[in-house]
Amino acid sequence: MSAPRAPASDDAQAVDRMRAAIAVNAGKLLETQGGSRVVFKVDGAALHEAVVTELRDDLYKILREGRIPFAGLAMRDGGVEVRITEPKDRQRVLSKLVPSTEAAQSGEAAIAVADGGDGLTRLTPTDSGFSERLHRLVRQSIEMIEQRLRSTDIGQASVQPDGSDRIRVLLPGISDPGRVSAMFAKQARLALRLVDESMTATKAMEGSPPEGSEVLTDFKTKAPYLVLKETAVEGNDITDAAPGFDPATHQPIASFRFNAHGTRRFAQVTQDNVSKPFAIVLDDQVLSVSVIREPILGGSGVISSGNFTLEDANTMAMMLRSGTLPGRLSVVEQQVVEPAGNSGKQ
Repeated sequence: MSAPRAPASDDAQAVDRMRAAIAVNAGKLLETQGGSRVVFKVDGAALHEAVVTELRDDLYKILREGRIPFAGLAMRDGGVEVRITEPKDRQRVLSKLVPSTEAAQSGEAAIAVADGGDGLTRLTPTDSGFSERLHRLVRQSIEMIEQRLRSTDIGQASVQPDGSDRIRVLLPGISDPGRVSAMFAKQARLALRLVDESMTATKAMEGSPPEGSEVLTDFKTKAPYLVLKETAVEGNDITDAAPGFDPATHQPIASFRFNAHGTRRFAQVTQDNVSKPFAIVLDDQVLSVSVIREPILGGSGVISSGNFTLEDANTMAMMLRSGTLPGRLSVVEQQVVEPAGNSGKQ
């Protein structure tokens, strides 16, 4: 589970100031030249299910690694229940899951604990903990929308939070809001898939790919790759992605982190496929292909390239996040805005 939100960093505050300035400019352009306004809503129900699933997986990992006897681990009624007979074992588990007493007393704990008697413990996300995750989901969704709009040359758009779970998009000069809404109607799907080395992608394109494989192209270079259709690791097992620098080479990279289930699955896949390439695929486009050098057991991975710029790393991280967001964006409002002084309704 996530810790309480820390004060915004200087970088985050700078981004917020930049977005506010863009919003002012977009509002002025919308008034003078017209355009469109779209309001999206993030999927709070899907987020809550993802938070509870993550809690269950984290709990299972702690129980398994601690060799703690348990029974009846299950998701139920918006929380997680488990029966741990020994009080000392129960305390060991809770000490790893639940924040410090100070955090709990201040109302910032992410998990609430209830004792059901006879060793039954119920864990549920607190309102403050869920609000933090919802805040993060809105910010990540804003970044995803901004990136997608930039990729389609809609450069004057303003994307801002609108309440706790909504996002307001101003589109000066765009008279068809449905065009933008349609871009986000489908949830992005991210997957890690092994590359098929039985033949080259070119030969597969000339004839036909082996059964169980297909040819996909790189999102940037359009280079073809022959990849297995079977998903090795699901994108929703990735909890976060961020740009950064390789500590050894100081080159820009995009790193990503798995939840407990993804950590186990990725460890198994990399153990079984050392020296083999795997692809990260977003909506049938290849984001990256890397060779598995050794088993990766720590629950995180890195995408790097010899010619990555920091902007490339940031774009890659945002594309990864776009494929890991729970649920999909729904449109709650869209309208065409006429220029000021023109007849017609806004």
